[in-house]
Amino acid sequence: MSAEKIRESVIAGTWYPSDPVLLKRELAGYLDLAEPQALEGELIGLVAPHAGFLYSGGVAAWSYKLLSKKMFDRVLIMAPSHRVGFTGASVSAADGYRTPLGVVPLDRELIEELRKYSELVGYNPQAESGEHSLEIQLPFLQVVLGDFRLTPLLIGTRAPEFCVKLSEAIAQTCCEKRILLIASSDLSHYYPAETARRLDGVFLKLLEAFDPQGLAVEVENQRTQACGAGPVITWMHAGKKLGGNRCKVLHYANSADVTGDNSEVVGYAAAALYGGAQDG
Repeated sequence: MSAEKIRESVIAGTWYPSDPVLLKRELAGYLDLAEPQALEGELIGLVAPHAGFLYSGGVAAWSYKLLSKKMFDRVLIMAPSHRVGFTGASVSAADGYRTPLGVVPLDRELIEELRKYSELVGYNPQAESGEHSLEIQLPFLQVVLGDFRLTPLLIGTRAPEFCVKLSEAIAQTCCEKRILLIASSDLSHYYPAETARRLDGVFLKLLEAFDPQGLAVEVENQRTQACGAGPVITWMHAGKKLGGNRCKVLHYANSADVTGDNSEVVGYAAAALYGGAQDG
């Protein structure tokens, strides 16, 4: 039997602490401060940002705090490729992802099912090798969920037609399984804080409206921005197909809330997608 292939962390010690004790302490601090409202419905998925924990960890915690009483042992993360452009989605060929908190095993069953959609899902090793947007979610999940299996999906495009097709593949493979869907995304980048809040406000409004088609249009027309637009649009389409009927923005902030520098900020949001009886 061949030795397991483990993807080693590429951001431990820079984007978050490499010492597991310090890492757990930092995550616990973020989670203690987060106060998301309870959802009146069945949680299907989360949006979380992917900057270094110093900048976006406090926002991400608003999503991950919801998992403190939710039992998921399978997670599918949709994240953007920042360094390598490609058409389609890439799913890892590794057996696990390592962080300072241990190795997260990959969900072989779900990955093999997704690979059947070969016109949509392949493997791009260059995209995976140095990418932070997916790995940055794992320590939070390791703390709040403990043991779980991971399906890591890097998305190389925000083309609306592709997002719809990929969401159909995800919904088909997840429909009879209890799998948490996570979309990894930051919002606008390097605008003055006032401009960023305006751009990000469009994104947040469309999240709350649960309108993936509208979000795709506004991103294409540059009335809002998100490096993870493709993952978020795919996430919303898949969530609808899996019974979701509401999306709630849990928290919003930008990097100036940490640094105090309003001249060039990055926006961050936490959100939840869920289903169940409508209020009222």
